[in-house]
Amino acid sequence: MSLRIILVDDHEVVRIGLKTLLARHPQFEIIDEAGSASEAVEKTLRLKPEIVVMDIRLPGKSGIEACREIAAAQPETKVLMLTSYAQDDMLFDAIAAGAAGYVLKQIGSGELVRALETVGRGESLVDPALMQKVFARVREAERRAEGNAFANLNKQELKILALIAEGKTNREIAARVFLSEKTVRNYVSAMLDKLSLSSRAQAAAYAVQHRIRDHLATE
Repeated sequence: MSLRIILVDDHEVVRIGLKTLLARHPQFEIIDEAGSASEAVEKTLRLKPEIVVMDIRLPGKSGIEACREIAAAQPETKVLMLTSYAQDDMLFDAIAAGAAGYVLKQIGSGELVRALETVGRGESLVDPALMQKVFARVREAERRAEGNAFANLNKQELKILALIAEGKTNREIAARVFLSEKTVRNYVSAMLDKLSLSSRAQAAAYAVQHRIRDHLATE
């Protein structure tokens, strides 16, 4: 069974070159091509190829945006990014968006065949050093998201939320933060409203999920 492929590049000469390279290999079938990101997404969702070979830099909407849309709507299709330079700074965003890997536009026939076969087996084709940098970016984004999770809360509310996560009652919390039980209830009500939560159980889960203790340690 052949791997069905869509080629995406805004330069026709690049698409012709790729088709010429792959024409000698019966395990591949070029089912269509596209010159823009929007066209690539539309054809991919309609034709459901195994692989999309996508230029990383396209006019208008980028190949990265198209890759993200394809990965979200049709994860079984693997996107292999085309780039002129292995050091392309957009590669980080492409891999984070769900690309299976990348190949250089100057790639030879044998290397391209191996790359497509690798991606076709469901394996990734990414330089390990690049992947480490991608993971570092993802971890940093997660840390920022965790910090933002409590951005609307003041220090007192953060302390009370952390105690709720420990399973403390309002009376126990009041004793710990030197406030009246009624004041603690008011804090809890305001905090739930700020976080768009409806119960203490949800608040406790939210606090644990976003690592409130780590956040408090940096305060």
